[in-house]
Amino acid sequence: MIAVVLLGVLFDRPTLTMRTLTVAAMLALFFAPESVVHLSFQMSFAATLALIAGYERGALTLRANTDSSLGARAALWGVNEIVGLTVASLLAGAATTPYAAFHFHRIAPYGVLANLLAMPIVSAWVMPMGILGVLAMPFGLDAEFWRQMGYGIEWMDAVGLWVASLPGAFGRVTLFGAGPLLLATAGLLVIGLLKTPLRWSGFALAALAVAWAACTPVPDVLIAADGRTFSVRGPNGRLAFHHGGGDTFAIREWLAADADGRDVHDRGLGEGIACDPTGCVGKLADGRFVAYALEPDAFADDCRQAAVVIAVHDEPPADCHGQVIGRALWRARGALTLRRAGTDFVLESARSKNFDRPWAPATASAARTSPADTAGSIEDGIKPRARSDDATPGPQDIEADE
Repeated sequence: MIAVVLLGVLFDRPTLTMRTLTVAAMLALFFAPESVVHLSFQMSFAATLALIAGYERGALTLRANTDSSLGARAALWGVNEIVGLTVASLLAGAATTPYAAFHFHRIAPYGVLANLLAMPIVSAWVMPMGILGVLAMPFGLDAEFWRQMGYGIEWMDAVGLWVASLPGAFGRVTLFGAGPLLLATAGLLVIGLLKTPLRWSGFALAALAVAWAACTPVPDVLIAADGRTFSVRGPNGRLAFHHGGGDTFAIREWLAADADGRDVHDRGLGEGIACDPTGCVGKLADGRFVAYALEPDAFADDCRQAAVVIAVHDEPPADCHGQVIGRALWRARGALTLRRAGTDFVLESARSKNFDRPWAPATASAARTSPADTAGSIEDGIKPRARSDDATPGPQDIEADE
C-alpha cells in the first residue's frame, strides 16, 4: 500500500483513493493469493476501505475565521484532531470488528477510548523520536532517541492495560462460520464502494450477517486431533473437559470459540465428567451420556448406556449400540465436533472426507478405508448400523424348507 501511494506521489496523482486501494489489493493477491484468508490482509484492507470511504463522504472540520485569535485557532485545531481521531477509530473499528470476532472470538468496544489516549503520544512523541533516531544512527547519537521513544511506548502499554481492566472492556463471541463473515464483507463493500443511496443496503447485509452468526449452533461434543482431550456440553450449557495430555492448546481454543471466560487452569473445567481407570463419562443436556473408553473392559457398559462412545485405543464390539468415534476416524479427519440433531449427531471435522493436499496429505489408512466403512463409526450425521459377525441362522432361514 505504501509503495502504491509513493508511486502516486511521484506521478502527481491522488494517493488515498479507492483506485489506490484496489491496485494495492490486486498486487498483494497476485504475488500472494493465499493472503486473502489471512487476518492481516482482511483487517488492513477493511480498515483502509472504511477510512477512505468515510473521508470521501466528507469529514467534519471546524474552520476559524481570518480574524480569529491564536488561542481560538489552537483550540479549533485541537478539536479537529480529536474529532478526526474519533471518526477514524469508529470507522476502522467498525470495519474490522467482523474479522476480529471471526478470528479471535472477541470484540473491543473501548477501542476509541484507547486510541484517544494513545494516538496523540504516538503522533507527537513516538514517531518523531523514531525518525530522529534513524537520522542520528549513522553518527552514533541515536541511543537517547530510542530511550525517549521507549517512554512513549510504555505510555501506550499503560493505556492498553488500563482500558483492558475496565468492566466490559471486551466482549466474547461464539464461533461462527465463513458465511456470516462473507456476508459482512459484502455489506462493507456495498457501503464503501457505492456512491448512490443503494449503499445503505449494505447495513441490511451487515445486520443479516450478525443475525446469521448469532444463530450458529454450538457443538455438543468436541474431540481433539490426538484423542487425548474431549469435551461435553452439559445440562448447564457449559463445556466440561477431560484432558489426558500436557498440551492445553485445544482447551484454550475451545473456550475462546465458546465465548467462555474460564482459564485453562480452572479446576472447574472438569465438573460434569466422571472418570475411573477404564474410562470417563459425561452427561449431555438431554440426559444422554458420552463415554470415553480407555480400556476394553469399559465397552460392556458404555455400548449399552452411552449415546456416543469414544474409543481411544481398542475398537469396540460390533454390536455396540452407541455411535462410535474410533481412533482411525480422528487420525484421518483431525479434530471432530458432534452436534445433536434429534436423536442422532451431525459430525464435522477439521479435514473433510476428500482432504488431500501436498502440504497435508491424506493418511494411508484414510486412503484405503473411509471412516464410514469402520464398524460402528458415524459419518455426517448418519446413524451407524451395528454389524455382527454372528453366523447363527435366523428363524426364517430355519423354516425355509418347510
